[in-house]
Amino acid sequence: MKGLFKKGGAIFNSFLGFYLLAVLMLWLKTYYTQSTQFDLGVEGDLQQFLLFINPLGSALLFLAISFLFKGTRKYTVLIVIYTAMTFLLFANAVHYRFFSDFITLPSVMQTQNFGDLGGSVITLLNVTDILFFVDVALLVYLRYSKKVQKQLTRVGWKKSFAIVAVALSISAANLQLAEADRPQLLSRGFDRNYIVKYLGMYNYAIYDTVKTAEASSERAKADSDDIVEVVNYTKGHYAAPNEKYFGIAKDMNVIYIHLESVQNFLIDYELNGVEVMPFLNSLTKDPNFLYFDHFYHQTAQGKTADAEFMLENSLYGLPQGSAFITKGQNTYEAAPNMLKDYGYTSAVFHGNKGTFWNRNVIYNQFGYDEFFDADSYDTSDPKNMAEYGLLDKPFFEQSIPLIESLPQPFYTKFITVAHHFPYKMDQELTTIEKATTGDTSVDNYFQTARYADEALAQFFAYLKESGLYDNTMIVMYGDHYGISNNHNRAMSELIGQEVTPVVHADLQQVPLLIYVPGMEGGVNHTYGGQIDLLPTVMHLLGVETQDRIYFGTDLLSEDHQQIVPFRNSDFVSPTIYAVDGKFYDKSTGLEIDETQAELFEEAKSLQGIVEERLSYSDKVVNGDLLRFHVTEPKN
Repeated sequence: MKGLFKKGGAIFNSFLGFYLLAVLMLWLKTYYTQSTQFDLGVEGDLQQFLLFINPLGSALLFLAISFLFKGTRKYTVLIVIYTAMTFLLFANAVHYRFFSDFITLPSVMQTQNFGDLGGSVITLLNVTDILFFVDVALLVYLRYSKKVQKQLTRVGWKKSFAIVAVALSISAANLQLAEADRPQLLSRGFDRNYIVKYLGMYNYAIYDTVKTAEASSERAKADSDDIVEVVNYTKGHYAAPNEKYFGIAKDMNVIYIHLESVQNFLIDYELNGVEVMPFLNSLTKDPNFLYFDHFYHQTAQGKTADAEFMLENSLYGLPQGSAFITKGQNTYEAAPNMLKDYGYTSAVFHGNKGTFWNRNVIYNQFGYDEFFDADSYDTSDPKNMAEYGLLDKPFFEQSIPLIESLPQPFYTKFITVAHHFPYKMDQELTTIEKATTGDTSVDNYFQTARYADEALAQFFAYLKESGLYDNTMIVMYGDHYGISNNHNRAMSELIGQEVTPVVHADLQQVPLLIYVPGMEGGVNHTYGGQIDLLPTVMHLLGVETQDRIYFGTDLLSEDHQQIVPFRNSDFVSPTIYAVDGKFYDKSTGLEIDETQAELFEEAKSLQGIVEERLSYSDKVVNGDLLRFHVTEPKN
């Protein structure tokens, strides 16, 4: 270190040298992190070059803010900015390990969830994460070391101007090259992966802030004329109910069971020759259950909250953050509100705090009569507690007197939590061995899945003994993936095939099972998603939805369009998949290119449908347009 100061003392004694050292370290650290911590799908020399160069412009520009200060303050300001940018990089790396996504401003605003998420965050940390901050410590050392003289005067305006001009030129060239490789990159920014890949983590943060501000301003600018276009769109895409099923559950109770983190590959899956979820498997073969084997989750950053938002409203979740948090005060035509006209009492059962995901607020907007949260349960015994609330078996057991207190018919939802990342469980409660891939999250996944399955079996036993089974429609749905694409190596080992783009898309399938007493069931191969669940359930109850603003359609309707949009504008259909901006032939798994003119044009047409649908939904949610929607009351 002494030699370093002797040889490079002149450089460090100049603030410009201190600044350039910081720029170099931040640039290389960011490039390395973006290359190794994120799966950005970088292809070709141009994309590699853009990934390498995109942190440089940001580092030069943001750290140059320190030029506005004089004395030792400019050193302090530079270190503060450097530390903030480092923490942003580190936080995204940790977040990406589970969510395979980047932090957005709305997700940062979801502060009421932080306390509950603590255990999961700790699980995601690595010992090597300390390396993110070694360079910060070096800058602090240089700042306060008496061996380095400090330049007390401001950086000259000519040098400042030149550096800022270079920073802006690099960023402008970066954007121009990115737009050449990915046209309409910013205007079609459904996928955060593209923004980070082409423009870098720091420019993505600016982009996200701007998009969040734009979304927040939409409500103030919206008026009653805006709803007309939306109404025309949803009416034009309405799917009439199937006469065979319409009203088959009329006046029956409704029970939703939220299957936390259950992916469809678990159906009939055996680990070391042992069924992981034998009870759920049996229901898929029950002649009175409809089992949809091409049903997909469509959640984004809101995960569980997004799933709930879609099934209650048939509106898509937001591209950034969660509508549960940022749009909790909106007006909604949610299922509980709608069913009041049909004499239904509504309730949610959840063994966690009511403030988690802002549920105590948004459930009121949805029209729920009751919300039985952790205060309604005995959570005093640590052995009964999971990471996110009451374990499933005591949860269902303690819910029995609560559900029996409700007038019938009722519309209810049970949110389970035992099978939730990081899938930890007291080994005394487990009845199946872990997997042995060496990936802890994946290996633990099967034990909590088995526990959730056993709890489900116990609850069904109660429903049958109590007689509720004979007059209740039961809907079970998986809320989102449990194993992200960060664990593809382990998943390949478990499912016995490479996780290609098409296989990855199909791993987003979650179970959907619907039971109605006396209804003929079976396996249904229709492609659909969570957005389609509300109109399906309403039609089974005999409730017409033609005048409702729904972006999904009845899965049982002959008019149902079998295209499933994802929040990043990817999609699946029976013939064509779009994954990470590329089109694939479902039957072959191969990429579709422009040489396959007819198929490529069909794929582009489907892409246009997806983007239009997402755009209209976002207009409704961001503009709070349902406050302008007037529907005729039930006669």
